[in-house]
Amino acid sequence: MAKGLAALPRPPEAVVLLGDMECHEPLDVLAAPIFESGASLHWIFGNHDYDGGPEMWANLAAPGLNPRSTAGALHATVREIAGVRIAGLGGTFRPRVWHPPNPPRLRSRAELPGDRASLGPGWSEQAIGALEHSLSAMAIWPEDYDFLASQRADVLVTHEAPCSHPSGVALLADLARAMGAKLVVHGHHHVGYRAQAADGLRVLGVGAGWGVSLAGQPRWPGEAERWLGRAPKGWEYHGK
Repeated sequence: MAKGLAALPRPPEAVVLLGDMECHEPLDVLAAPIFESGASLHWIFGNHDYDGGPEMWANLAAPGLNPRSTAGALHATVREIAGVRIAGLGGTFRPRVWHPPNPPRLRSRAELPGDRASLGPGWSEQAIGALEHSLSAMAIWPEDYDFLASQRADVLVTHEAPCSHPSGVALLADLARAMGAKLVVHGHHHVGYRAQAADGLRVLGVGAGWGVSLAGQPRWPGEAERWLGRAPKGWEYHGK
């Protein structure tokens, strides 16, 4: 990212990270090149941002470790960024909370303590606490989805993919439409592509580590991209 930013003729006005930063240091430290470029930083989290446990999560999300980047947390909110209203939904669907197309098991984080009995015997208090913290932090929760559905935005950024991706989820396209968003930008599947639905909703997939403009133009390359496959029914692909 630092090399990519340095190679640009001028820095971007704003940068939005789509999750899976896997912070081994505080995000404020890792994102120093962004701050030094003068760009504002905004971010959502991905399913791998808890791989290192609570310490890794704190490196991303703890305000005490990240006095600068905390202000850019975009999950379950809408902000005007560089003149564009952008909404964020981090994380992925987790079966203990919500596994579409099935209805949610739980609707809010407040229900987690009452759901402990469903775990059965053999769970230590420490293990239960770790599970609850992970789900509270990383899952897509109906309470956050419902809040965003009541808001308006131009762009919805998610980690999980909508149904434009063969492994995506239709509910995320539904959310964008409910918000009036014309574009969904997502990560997670490590492939860059552009798609459009029959009603005009556009999707931009971003590969791992890639810098891409809202128009889909690569700013710098990241990891080698994975295979995308054929467009799902109702969607057309328009190249990478």
